Amino acid sequence: MFVDTAKVLIQAGKGGDGAVSFRREIYVDKGGPDGGVGGKGGDVIFEATENLNTLIDFRYKPELKAQSGANGAKANRAGRSGEDLIVKVPMGTVVKRDGVVIADLTHNGERKVVAVGGDGGFGNAHFKSSVRQTPRMAELGEAGELFEAELELKLLADVGLVGFPNAGKSTFLSVVTNATPEIADYAFTTLTPNLGVADIDSSSLLIADIPGLIEGASVGKGLGDAFLRHVERTSVLLHLIDVYTDDVAAAYKTIRLELASYSPELLNRPEVVALTKIDGVDDDIVAMQMDNLKAVVGKAPIFAVSSSAHKGIKEVLRELHKQVVQRAKEETEKLIEEDGNLPVIRLGDEQAALSWHVIKEGDIFRVTGHKIEKFARRTDFSNFEGLNRLRDIMKKMGISHELRRAGAEGSSIIRIGDHEFPFVEQR
Repeated sequence: MFVDTAKVLIQAGKGGDGAVSFRREIYVDKGGPDGGVGGKGGDVIFEATENLNTLIDFRYKPELKAQSGANGAKANRAGRSGEDLIVKVPMGTVVKRDGVVIADLTHNGERKVVAVGGDGGFGNAHFKSSVRQTPRMAELGEAGELFEAELELKLLADVGLVGFPNAGKSTFLSVVTNATPEIADYAFTTLTPNLGVADIDSSSLLIADIPGLIEGASVGKGLGDAFLRHVERTSVLLHLIDVYTDDVAAAYKTIRLELASYSPELLNRPEVVALTKIDGVDDDIVAMQMDNLKAVVGKAPIFAVSSSAHKGIKEVLRELHKQVVQRAKEETEKLIEEDGNLPVIRLGDEQAALSWHVIKEGDIFRVTGHKIEKFARRTDFSNFEGLNRLRDIMKKMGISHELRRAGAEGSSIIRIGDHEFPFVEQR
């Protein structure tokens, strides 16, 4: 069963909690703190593989969860890190979070971390200093990333077959490749995309056949809107038109309009046009239909073929191969040109991580910022020393000063992330 979309719940592992412990040895009256750090939570990693061609497995396993890190222990023993979860997906899989692409896996063996595991919390041994010799606090492990991801498969192929239903796409694919699509004399015989490998001279082409397009396909009519994504990754489009079509020029324009409506970039994709089913048709009719197409096609090469009679097939495949090679060369030159640009050093990411904001919401003062929220997530608010440490950090970062300017007093409630606590500034 071919499945090209799925939704999964992804959860990276939670970091282990730090330990509060003190060394206990014979003849040692007061041992120092020796609580170890918690282990890091496992990441969720997607890996592209050529051995899969569908997302059906995710329909039956809608949750992906990495292992959590172990808690720290006495004697400065660190908790074991959680194992990463490696998820195999087909090449061409796009991963989205809240509609934003976070991974696009196009090469066999390519990996991408899609959810980062939480850091482990420090044990009390970490907080020992000349003025704090017996710290009785430890950090909590940070929660791993948790979100619902949208998976979308876009087939990777050299050539994409487009055209109206019953234009002969599946027949063409079955003749030139080892694919066995369903073939019948009615529209929408093809209900799912099909892939096949065509050998031509000493090379080969990977060809994708998608369900036939109709006018309005890009906005949901017919089956085209569900499968147009599969022609986005193809190098060259082979546009097939039935020679028996009353107005071949109008048919060509309609399909081109649907491609443009779905993605304007497809209009710039190299294209080959072929009239199909020419066996049994007089040569003068074929010539007339070819002339009608030439008036609207432009520079794209036009062929007349009969898949069942194997007529004109090799010529089309050779032209397709030439276009695929040319596009690959252009893409390579483009990448080389982009890689040749001098790197630009940016400080924005680091500055953004250190920045924070204070917002007054009624009687509550909300503090936002990547770094301070991370400290809050790792704070054990039930531990007095741990909470006071967070207040110290706020003072060092200048947050406390800004809170006072905004009107915060000792009894004011401060909210950081999901946590609330009294201001009670440390002086």
